Amino acid sequence: MCEIGLIRVALVVLAGTLALTQVAPAAEIEERFVEFQGHRIHTLMAGPEDGRSVLLLHGAKFHSGTWKKLGTLDVLATASFRAVALDIPGFGKSPRWQPDRAKFLAELLPALEIGRPVIVSPSMSGALVFPLILEYPELVAGFAPVAPVGTPKHAPRLKKSPIPTLVFWGEEDEVFPVSQAKTLAASFTKSKVVILPGAAHPAYLDQPERFHQALVEFISGLAD
Repeated sequence: MCEIGLIRVALVVLAGTLALTQVAPAAEIEERFVEFQGHRIHTLMAGPEDGRSVLLLHGAKFHSGTWKKLGTLDVLATASFRAVALDIPGFGKSPRWQPDRAKFLAELLPALEIGRPVIVSPSMSGALVFPLILEYPELVAGFAPVAPVGTPKHAPRLKKSPIPTLVFWGEEDEVFPVSQAKTLAASFTKSKVVILPGAAHPAYLDQPERFHQALVEFISGLAD
């Protein structure tokens, strides 16, 4: 075979190898603004609309785009969940205004049209989620806090809440002591603690693969 023929064969083999090893395409992520109490709440949504819903909140230095960049929206959508990341008012693309923290999520959930979600609540967003799970536990299918604000204040008030809970904490968290993880988990009848090794306060950023794996397993194990 001539040299040109050999080159063509090599290219065909290489193309076939690349096709076999090609990574599956990322999930389609939809940007949507939700009208709520005269304001617009910015969201990113991915995954089948009939999948179990997962509401992704964020900490003070982050926004909905953090979950896109980290790959969380894609991971959840690939697992057939309906993932919704929102910008809390005053963050990301949501305009700044002062909602009633005690009722914000309880009143927002119907507008999002996602039913009873599993709520992922890092740091600052705990100030919004604790009032919800304390006063309206029937609206929540599962709780996945990541070193949330307000644990010492709210944990004693939960009184063995029945909401299935997976508590994440960074082993090297210098904002809230890792001992709070067990305190929070003990406030629920069905809970588990995942300490992410070597991770700081936003633990999911330091250990995304372990975080995603544990989160998907937790959500998959919830009763319908």
